[in-house]
Amino acid sequence: MKRIGSILLWSAIAAAFIGPGTVAAAASAGANIGPALLWAILFSGIATFTLQEFAGRLSVATGDDLATVLRRRYPRGFARVATLLLVGGAVLLGCAAYEAGNILGGAAGAMLAIDLSKDVVTGILAGAAGCLLLAGSPQGVARLMAIFVALMGAGFLLVAISLAPAIGPLLSGLVPTPGFADEPAALLAVLALVGTTVVPYNLFLGAALARGQSLDAMRFGLAVSVGLGVLITAAILVVGTALSGEFSFAALGDALAAQLGGWARTGFGMGLLAAGVSSAVTAPLAAALTARGLFGAADDPRWRASGWRFRSVWFAVLVIGLGFGLAAIKPTPAILAAQAFNGVLLPLVALFLLAAMNDHALLGDKANGLAANGFGLLVVGVATMLGLTAVARAAGAVLGFALPDPGLMLPAFALLGVLAGRAITRRAQPSASTLV
Repeated sequence: MKRIGSILLWSAIAAAFIGPGTVAAAASAGANIGPALLWAILFSGIATFTLQEFAGRLSVATGDDLATVLRRRYPRGFARVATLLLVGGAVLLGCAAYEAGNILGGAAGAMLAIDLSKDVVTGILAGAAGCLLLAGSPQGVARLMAIFVALMGAGFLLVAISLAPAIGPLLSGLVPTPGFADEPAALLAVLALVGTTVVPYNLFLGAALARGQSLDAMRFGLAVSVGLGVLITAAILVVGTALSGEFSFAALGDALAAQLGGWARTGFGMGLLAAGVSSAVTAPLAAALTARGLFGAADDPRWRASGWRFRSVWFAVLVIGLGFGLAAIKPTPAILAAQAFNGVLLPLVALFLLAAMNDHALLGDKANGLAANGFGLLVVGVATMLGLTAVARAAGAVLGFALPDPGLMLPAFALLGVLAGRAITRRAQPSASTLV
């Protein structure tokens, strides 16, 4: 029974990262490239589990969430200002950016299945998210999210199985093909898949969920949640293979209806709606948890889940998403912009987390060992590659210069991340008991 409860609790992590952004990224990859990038989804799951396990273990060991630990590690001076501005501000802005994409994408999905106007659907979706956030504690909301994970999984897996994909290409897609980085479309698809799965604000949400849990229960629930998330994302990629031509939610719905019948368009729409609602709840919740850890205290009545400060943070993020949803903005560009913002934020949060996980005075025998740091450095290297690539692409588009060859640029960016992470972990002195 405890394990079932842990799975229900940690389903919030899968519900958070499988939003409209994941649907757009995975379905676009399937439409443009086919199943050849399934390995990127698998790697994203491993990276997500690694960082989420760090954040959860930090919370189990200290009794505090990630934001509170950062506040206590950097209580004053330049480090405190940097933490508030770079981590706090960026996470809160990132949640707001994601919320815009969640509301827009969820409304687009609903309109594939329900004959209502965009404004009405957007209002209903935002209202549903607000009611769920008012329902209770973060743990209670997390358990409610398990329902939406089930709806997402059922919808996308049913449509994917109905397409009867060939097994051979699916198995081949689990292994990277040499030279994929030399193909711009494949490179961008990989960046989008990793960037939409390894979500920085989920680390703050996960650390809050882990409070009061045992280490084994946390790891079990997290592993099942991330595994289900990877399976659903892979199903979305397979669904995307039904589309040929420019991607949009409506175009993919029409392609599915032509191949499988009108039920497939409705099923896809309901899955996208469930993804939008679940992520529309978790992004504001993560923003409020982050703000509480950085600026308040869990025992302050104003910062409890029912307190006005806690609710004002998630309400502000929800209103921002609702505003974008009611505006004449197409969902796909808004989602891609949020993913780019995430790509810049991810290496920063990963480095802060890796530094905390090597604080032996704070964590004792639960601090990172050699194996954990190895996985952490791998994730930080990829995260830095993603972030700097997003910055380089944006700068190139604005200033009009061509980017270097990906075969040179990507390894260089990854090396910078590994060197930065290594500089942090070098101070750690792991004992024999922490080498796992």
